[in-house]
Amino acid sequence: MRRTAWTALAASALLLASTAIPGHAAQQGEDAEGESVLVFSKTAGFRHDSIEDGIDTVRQLGEEHGFSVEATEDAGEFTPDNLAGFDAVVWLSTTGDVLDDAQQDAFQEYIQDGGGYVGVHAAADTEYDWPWYEGLAGAWFDSHPEIQEATVAVEDHDHPATAHLDDTWVRTDELYNYRTNPREDAHVLATLDESTYSGGNMGDHPISWCKEYDGGRSFYTGLGHTKESFAEPAFVQHVLGGIQYATGAADADCDPGQAPGEEGYTQLFDGTSLDGWSQAGPGSFELNGDGTMTSTGGMGLLWWEEQEFDAYSLKLDWKMEGDDNSGVFVGFPPSDDPNSAVDRGYEIQIDATDSDDRTTGAVYGFQSADLEARDAALNPPGEWNSYELVVEGQNLKIYLNDVLINDFTSTEPERSLESGHIGLQNHGDDDTVSFRDVRIKELTGEEGGTR
Repeated sequence: MRRTAWTALAASALLLASTAIPGHAAQQGEDAEGESVLVFSKTAGFRHDSIEDGIDTVRQLGEEHGFSVEATEDAGEFTPDNLAGFDAVVWLSTTGDVLDDAQQDAFQEYIQDGGGYVGVHAAADTEYDWPWYEGLAGAWFDSHPEIQEATVAVEDHDHPATAHLDDTWVRTDELYNYRTNPREDAHVLATLDESTYSGGNMGDHPISWCKEYDGGRSFYTGLGHTKESFAEPAFVQHVLGGIQYATGAADADCDPGQAPGEEGYTQLFDGTSLDGWSQAGPGSFELNGDGTMTSTGGMGLLWWEEQEFDAYSLKLDWKMEGDDNSGVFVGFPPSDDPNSAVDRGYEIQIDATDSDDRTTGAVYGFQSADLEARDAALNPPGEWNSYELVVEGQNLKIYLNDVLINDFTSTEPERSLESGHIGLQNHGDDDTVSFRDVRIKELTGEEGGTR
């Protein structure tokens, strides 16, 4: 029954013996006997034609590895007595409002009593009026582009759901965007590389994660839309590893953590509020409800009022709708007048068409970007780009989508990069530029000069 300790399954026994899976070795152990999994696939919205394939796959895994499987679309089975007989419940592409209040209470008590949850794909498109469920699943669905090939970047090679995978995993699926980034509260196992497909809008884009939640264990994968997924050995093993974790068959470190390369960064704008920011001059920035904000009106400046910064790395994502204009200001003194930033700081330009020293990547009016490097790295209007601005002393390095495109040193006596505020420009009524995920890391002497 649940909360019993299984030993982990051997990597070679996770799938049919004839199937070779590349990558890292999974945990070693023997199959367990007598455990039980409930597959729940009720839909109150879109119904995936892969559900039946998914049920068959979980049943096959149960036969191969010694656990029983019951499948249902009857929410009436969500009672305390019935749920107590299962070690984990797999929510297989459920959609919409599938449980009433009493059934929600029973499932919440089941998790609190140590039960396991496995969410597959549209499980994130479920129970939008139940905040506790959002916490369990990790995030709610927002949108998706068309089915296409993409690269999955694997972050954890120890978890049984990803231990069999190499660092990158190329596959075709329907790729969800989420309303929030689950990384702060969950341990991310794999992310989508948004540069390898069209339609991603998260930047840091988790697609599979795990967490301990309210007394139980939770595993979620956003993959699994297509029928073909459940005939793909690597994906089948991915699901099996999630079941292993949720039932207690395998232990895993599911503590939250930051993305690789993001250690030490503090969020200045996480998409939920503009606390700590101040608007100087006309116009404003509007929150969009999807983790982004968009400039309106102008000409003004949204600046981080709470602190001046010395040596630091500033990261953010931005997107133009077309031939728009905005910028990131650094190194200016506090003021309610946006001209103070113009006259005393430096603007890192965002503009599709202007003179070389006034287009994207330029230090406005002072130094053009390396145009060849800039053009090779730049995503077109309508797609997200990322800036990293590294300020040390009077030196400013500008990275566009991880490519160094400008290396500038201030020699202006009335402007100093050694200390100052940072801000985002709202340029005018005809200029629409969106921002997300603004974060900063203050650099120590040891960190200075490295990236």
